[in-house]
Amino acid sequence: MNLELRGVGKKVRAETHLHETSLTLAREGFNVLLGETGAGKTTLIKLMAGLEKPTTGRIFFDGRDVTDVTPQKRKVSLVHQFFINYPNLSVFENIASPLRVAGAGKAEIERRVGETADLLHLTPMLGRRPQELSGGQQQRTALARAIVKDSALVLLDEPLANLDYKLREEMRDQLPTLFAGRGAIVVYATSEPSEALMLGGHTAAMSEGRVTQFGPTQECYRAPVDLTTARVFSDPPINAAPVEKRGAEIVLRDGVRWPAAGRAAAIPDGRYTLALRPHFVTPRRSSEGQVPLPGVVQITELSGSESVAHFAVGDTTWVAQSNGVHPYRIGQSHEFYLDVGHGLYFAPDGQRVA
Repeated sequence: MNLELRGVGKKVRAETHLHETSLTLAREGFNVLLGETGAGKTTLIKLMAGLEKPTTGRIFFDGRDVTDVTPQKRKVSLVHQFFINYPNLSVFENIASPLRVAGAGKAEIERRVGETADLLHLTPMLGRRPQELSGGQQQRTALARAIVKDSALVLLDEPLANLDYKLREEMRDQLPTLFAGRGAIVVYATSEPSEALMLGGHTAAMSEGRVTQFGPTQECYRAPVDLTTARVFSDPPINAAPVEKRGAEIVLRDGVRWPAAGRAAAIPDGRYTLALRPHFVTPRRSSEGQVPLPGVVQITELSGSESVAHFAVGDTTWVAQSNGVHPYRIGQSHEFYLDVGHGLYFAPDGQRVA
């Protein structure tokens, strides 16, 4: 079972919402659409659901052209980031609604709703109305309706975005289990790289209406094909700075250089962009191979057990992310250390060369 997009694009008048895209999504694991707001994720989901028709290209499900098939005939479930439930129906009836539309019998409805409610810890709430539920319970009700339908295609458009942090973490852990073994193609849209990494499967990195890379999630993260994908797959933002390859050395700026090792040793002399994820920039030296880089601290953030510092080096702003609490002082110079062995190198056209 697969969903195939062949040259699918979407324009609204003169504005391109989705450039021509070809993808094949399988049912093994999650298919994640990763990109910031405006990247084209929701447009792509609407095209897959049949809520909108593509301007170009065709959509195939198991080899059958479904481009012109209505959503009602596609056996698709769609869950938005907003809690979309029927306010006048109980939780039981909300979950049962797609089964009633499909003409399922009373006994089957009671069995399937009961199983799904138990799976999502909603059994005690089956007699309540949505307005009597917490935000997390409402979103679980929407997910239950998607699961009970037994759809061949499940589309989740940032379904956890409006939940509080703790509940989002809990739901994120549960999602792979909820859909495991159901035989459905699951597509999950998110703007958070950490969410894509937790869900695994395959990821389509998206930027400005384009899929910049599609493949196993870990591969897209560790080996981005271009600088755009590297940026999509980094939060806090990946550090990107101009460097020059000179013989056996990489030169960042006067006094900051290191041996060109690994794949970087083979690239021709010239100008490149070094990209280094923030957790490879630290306020303390932990190995001899790290390169010192002094900068002026501009902004500091504390998130749980991690410290983030934004610091200026000439005209370039860098981001350091490290465990623990560090005594940064805004406006003062601090020496940071680059783990350049984890650096990625990109040519002037943005393509990765090392």
